Amino acid sequence: MPRRLSNPPNPWNTTSVDWLTEPPEVSLKVYEEEAKSILSSNNSPDIPFRWSVNPYRGCFHACSYCYARPTHQYLDWGAGTDFDRRIVVKTNAADLLSLELARPSWRREPICFSGVTDCYQPLEASYRLTRACLEICLARRTPVLITTKGSLIERDIDILSRLHETAGVRVSISIAFSDTSTARAMEPNTPTPQRRFQTLQALSAAGIPTGILIAPIIPGLNDNHIPELLERAAEAGAEHAVMTMLRLPAEVVDVFTERLHETLPLRAAKILSTIRQMRGGELSDARFSDRMHGQGPRWKIIHDLFELQCRRHGLNSRCAAGAPLPETAAAEEQGELFA
Repeated sequence: MPRRLSNPPNPWNTTSVDWLTEPPEVSLKVYEEEAKSILSSNNSPDIPFRWSVNPYRGCFHACSYCYARPTHQYLDWGAGTDFDRRIVVKTNAADLLSLELARPSWRREPICFSGVTDCYQPLEASYRLTRACLEICLARRTPVLITTKGSLIERDIDILSRLHETAGVRVSISIAFSDTSTARAMEPNTPTPQRRFQTLQALSAAGIPTGILIAPIIPGLNDNHIPELLERAAEAGAEHAVMTMLRLPAEVVDVFTERLHETLPLRAAKILSTIRQMRGGELSDARFSDRMHGQGPRWKIIHDLFELQCRRHGLNSRCAAGAPLPETAAAEEQGELFA
């Protein structure tokens, strides 16, 4: 069991404070642990990467729709507010990653950061575990994929630029809502959409390959945001765009529906009904190859709108999970690895 800290680091009292918003009024409990492993292997046909690194368990962003919420139950905690407020820090993440990438068998395959929880959530400002892991990837010339809502990633533009030059990197900024009010309703502790577009622009200006992840699509709530999101992403220098349908596995259904009724009571019933129309009468579909997209005529309209707007703005589109794999200098050395 992770060890509870009596006085956890305050991410708003660091040199990185200029990239964080005001701390929300929420009780945060931080636990530290020495993890046994840090590289997670994925065999899902829906995900375009094999390896991922997650320095933190739980996420302070408190996104109501987060598919990772049930993982907190492995710690005998809840998938609701415990996931948002009890954050476990893997203090030895960089040391473990260094050992893994030093193995003779390591083939320098791409590693995804934030495959489960956001690697740039506020505590990263204090612990700097993501940056330490990126330094290991740079030293071992291992390509990196990053998906984040956190503007704190701007702190690491220097190392990301070097990774791009020597190993390969792609960054997807997750922005599902075009207006702050809707974002606050569904993901209360994240930077505002405007702030995330500024981050996207800063990364693009530094020459780092970037894109926008519009996830999740919540039909009846944000499908009409797609044109504005893609236009603003292109203006910010994004190269690719990814869209995925809302997933509500296990207890996430309860967290999401409760938040929806609490923050958008007049729209909740209609939104839930629209989701069911695209999920064969259910709120979720856990089947591989089906869970990332919807069904029926309305989903086709959403899909076609996304594709049309991507073409209009010159974005490489993908209606599935994850950005394209990074193009790397090591690709030629590794044969078909990046084919």
